[in-house]
Amino acid sequence: MTEPGFDPELTPELAPVFDPEAVLPLLTERPGVYRMYGADDAVLYVGKARNLKARVSSYFRGQQSLKTQALVRHIQRIETTVTASESEALLLESNLIKAHRPRYNILLRDDKSYPWIFLSSEQTYPRLAYHRGARKANGRYFGPYSAASAVRETLALLEKVFKVRQCEDSVFRNRSRPCLQYQIGRCKAPCVGFVSPEDYAQDVRDTVAFLSGKSQALIETLVTRMEQAAERLAFEEAASLRDQISQLRAISQQQAMTGVAGDADVVALVELQGLVALAVSTIRDGRHLGTRSFFPSVPAGAEPPEVLDAFLGQYYADRSPPPQVLCAVRPAEADFLEAGLTQARGTKVVVRVPQRGVARDWLQQTQQNATLAAGERLATRAGLAQRFAALSVRLGMATIDRVECFDISHTQGEATVASCVVFGLEGAQKDQYRRYRIEGITGGDDYAAMHQALTRRFSRAASEGGRLPEVLLIDGGAGQVAQAQAVLAALSITTVQIVGVAKGPERRAGEERLVFPKSGQGKSGHSGGEEIRLDPHDPALHLIQQVRDEAHRFAITGHRAQRHKARTQSDLEKIPGVGAKRRQLLLKQFGGLQGLRQASAAELATVPGISTALAQTIHAWLHEGG
Repeated sequence: MTEPGFDPELTPELAPVFDPEAVLPLLTERPGVYRMYGADDAVLYVGKARNLKARVSSYFRGQQSLKTQALVRHIQRIETTVTASESEALLLESNLIKAHRPRYNILLRDDKSYPWIFLSSEQTYPRLAYHRGARKANGRYFGPYSAASAVRETLALLEKVFKVRQCEDSVFRNRSRPCLQYQIGRCKAPCVGFVSPEDYAQDVRDTVAFLSGKSQALIETLVTRMEQAAERLAFEEAASLRDQISQLRAISQQQAMTGVAGDADVVALVELQGLVALAVSTIRDGRHLGTRSFFPSVPAGAEPPEVLDAFLGQYYADRSPPPQVLCAVRPAEADFLEAGLTQARGTKVVVRVPQRGVARDWLQQTQQNATLAAGERLATRAGLAQRFAALSVRLGMATIDRVECFDISHTQGEATVASCVVFGLEGAQKDQYRRYRIEGITGGDDYAAMHQALTRRFSRAASEGGRLPEVLLIDGGAGQVAQAQAVLAALSITTVQIVGVAKGPERRAGEERLVFPKSGQGKSGHSGGEEIRLDPHDPALHLIQQVRDEAHRFAITGHRAQRHKARTQSDLEKIPGVGAKRRQLLLKQFGGLQGLRQASAAELATVPGISTALAQTIHAWLHEGG
């Protein structure tokens, strides 16, 4: 594995002034995190230690790897931060690595959030739902799951067994009669009061027990409740409990097929042609929930135990570890890792290398998944390299390493959103995607929308020294290209080649026209204002189509989200300072929105939690449109 810019030999003029003998005796023996700085005060490496003095001293004593030797030669100074525990050190190390992205650290590049199952807690009849993103809403989150399909499968199962509602709150509040889910026996219609709060709360508790991995204990509890119902001659209730028990036992039998009891993560690591791939198989309550692959950035000379140690520290920084972590090799600092994960979980966490049995089989299967993922990644990278090379030839440019594409999406001028997607030699760089909510323009003016989005993107890059693309694709024709040309010219950016991608007369794939700026903006050899068409089988065109289609997808999903939010947001939700609880109080006090509109500011101020100033704001918003 090679690292860009890695030089095992250091020239004399770069020799650091760091004197370890003057610093090491002053270090503490407590746990914490250390940071090694190089020239220009750049962070070279971030590490954790149970004993800071012993760990940092080890870099300067004994035989070291080439990577460590190179790191030591670049060190200018070292800083340490003492932490109260190993788990706090793990978390701090992960946060610092994400913030500084040090050259010599193993960097986990994970641009996707994990899906969860969310159970709300603020309603009389809580909702069960699929969730992805920040966990800010009040309630309980179960997961994370490796794949969305595992979440949806679990939700479908819970819908059949416990019948806890999964409908949107806006739908639930406005039902006047049961929906189809009630008709097919997958909901108890709490929206119209067909189930009491007490009975519904019991269903919620059973759901929580199942999602918490207590299936067997839950079955035993249900058996007891079924027998008690039969003794009370409540045969309908007993029959319902019998069906639940039967379904849960069938699930337990399926789960037992994994052969791994309880909760565990299986982590495998492979290296293929210089690419390091890790795969994580998630097992919860003995049930396989999927496998996910990762491709961390690994510096030259890093050994598998070191890679695994760094990966696990970052992987569990924002998720709860299971009781067992099964690994292909033992991490470099496994004892420290176990102690930190145990403190974070609150119960014992074991990191081990299985040698036999079903656990070993699972590890081998996960290893196969990692190998397949690495092969697919290399194949994709090779294909992309061919497409980038073809585009370089077609545009008459020496090299192209980065392509950005902008697209605009709206519905008759409503909720206009611009998207920016980024592609490099490794494919889509999703952590660098951006959406821009367009405001202050005439609805439907695509030129103004494009001008605003490009100005926001490139003015920030110009002021902050951000990276620029070699090629800027614009989804549109000469008009949109002119907007891009004007923005870059105003910012004195001349190194970016602008290319418009205009659809053919029949809007069929393969008939796209490439449109160039009239003044010949950029580095290509094409004359100003020229339009060309590439062969439908040209790899360069395939790359352009791939990037353009991704920009369109990203724009339209953002637009739909904005449009849905705008159309479902009530007038009260738009008022600053009026949250969910205050909205409920206001609507309850005045019998709905119509009654609110008829109330005076003084009457609004009589509601608990509504001050005179806020009442005047609400009154003005309802009568004057904010």
